[in-house]
Amino acid sequence: MGERIEEQDLIKELGEERFAELTFMHLRNMWAVDGLYFLGIEQKFGTESATAIDADVWKIMGKIEGRKLKRFLHLEGDLPSMIKGLKYSGWAMDLEDKVWEKLDDGSILLKTIECRIQNTRVKDGLEVFPCKRVRWGFLKAFAKAFNENIEVICNQCPPDELEAGKWCEWIFRMKEGS
Repeated sequence: MGERIEEQDLIKELGEERFAELTFMHLRNMWAVDGLYFLGIEQKFGTESATAIDADVWKIMGKIEGRKLKRFLHLEGDLPSMIKGLKYSGWAMDLEDKVWEKLDDGSILLKTIECRIQNTRVKDGLEVFPCKRVRWGFLKAFAKAFNENIEVICNQCPPDELEAGKWCEWIFRMKEGS
């Protein structure tokens, strides 16, 4: 118990700005580990096997993270609450170049303009990662942790043909009649 207080005191010593920097540093470290594991599996077993494993892991992670954030932030099961939770997720929080937009029908659009992960792969001479299966699984599981009537629609995500000015685009809405 004493150690926990000591760790909390260390965090308080950082101040708000430095704590935010530390949080993002740890998020990027998490993404680095995820990427290194993926690359290792990809090199040994191929992109399809690595993607299948990654999709299974992130689907489970979506469920876990959705439930934890819903509880931690005391959120309801509606669409605005799910979006708020998603904004706090490790996945969305570290998307550097993103746009959130409320559409006329009340649904929410999330667009990633530039993707650090994809741009790094391309820069390193690797193929674009076909991440649609992985991201969609995570997002559907995350949304379901809030409300099974929240629908996740993918407008674009690799391996889809990419429209200029964005890597991926997702819409979140309540299912008809719910």
